Amino acid sequence: MISVETIESHAAGIGFDFCGVAPAAPARYGDALRRWIDEGRAAGMSWMARDPDVRTTPGRALPDAKSIVTVGLSYFVQEPPPELWNDPSRGRISRYAWGPDYHDVMLPMLKQLAASLACETGAPMQYHAYVDTGPILERDIAEQAGIGVVGKNTMLINPQFGSLVFLGEIITSAELGNGRRKTEDGRNGCGRCRRCLDACPTKAFPEPYVVDSRRCISYLTIENKGAIPEELRPRMGNWIFGCDECQSVCPWVKQFSKPGRMDFLEFKEETCVPLLAELMEMEDDDFRERFRGTPVIRAKRRGLLRNVAVALGNWGEPAALDVLEKAAGGADSLIGEHAEWALRRIRGRRA
Repeated sequence: MISVETIESHAAGIGFDFCGVAPAAPARYGDALRRWIDEGRAAGMSWMARDPDVRTTPGRALPDAKSIVTVGLSYFVQEPPPELWNDPSRGRISRYAWGPDYHDVMLPMLKQLAASLACETGAPMQYHAYVDTGPILERDIAEQAGIGVVGKNTMLINPQFGSLVFLGEIITSAELGNGRRKTEDGRNGCGRCRRCLDACPTKAFPEPYVVDSRRCISYLTIENKGAIPEELRPRMGNWIFGCDECQSVCPWVKQFSKPGRMDFLEFKEETCVPLLAELMEMEDDDFRERFRGTPVIRAKRRGLLRNVAVALGNWGEPAALDVLEKAAGGADSLIGEHAEWALRRIRGRRA
């Protein structure tokens, strides 16, 4: 059996910042997942409800699964210049999207790690590698591997890097992890602190450790393909892709966030805090050129401009009227409806 120390050494050599091993056992929070789905808190993410038993049983994803290697990669780069980050005429894009899509970066690294482990075992090894796309509960697994605990905002907190981290997993048929780290219980990292819950602009946390996607800005600006509920629009500020509010106030993030071994993300004004009025005039080709290879592409031009219209309405300045009027009269009804809302908001404020 390969030791945790050997696996960590291979993972570090490839570029991962931390690593752990868990048994391919049923998820501990499977019942919580089912309740979350039953209460409608998965919103439009229908794939989460497709087969909860698969997500909570690693053996359903890979027959004969015995071990799960879980890895982490810090995505902290730097604090954005406050004069740009706090400018309401600019859109905020979540830190994790400040560069190439992490799926494209991490999956080849995971496959390289799996090949290294197969060489160590000296025997055929079946495996599946996932970067938050597979039917598994990755934060549950990370806790079982002892590499962090889930915070009250449902993010995994690693004691060396905070929660600004990407996670990836290798489910394998090999027996791994001799000298396995102590498993965390998952409910001792936050103490009495509730800063993340109180900071959420849309009050997306009905209770600690539970997020209601229907109110989460990250869901509303990325996964949601329809209209954003009107009552939530004024609370979204200038977030146009994702949201970092609950992490930015976390003491773990403030104290321990630091760059990791990989430096594929970088703060750039034009893609991290772009001017809203400029974005509103983008055509499809402009959108693809500016955001090619980044996670922002997932929102598509239609979704991003819907979000931009809301942010322009929250900015509230007459300088936004021209681009909003053009969008309101355009061919896309989703963008047009949100632009109309923004126009009413700005005109109402002026009156």
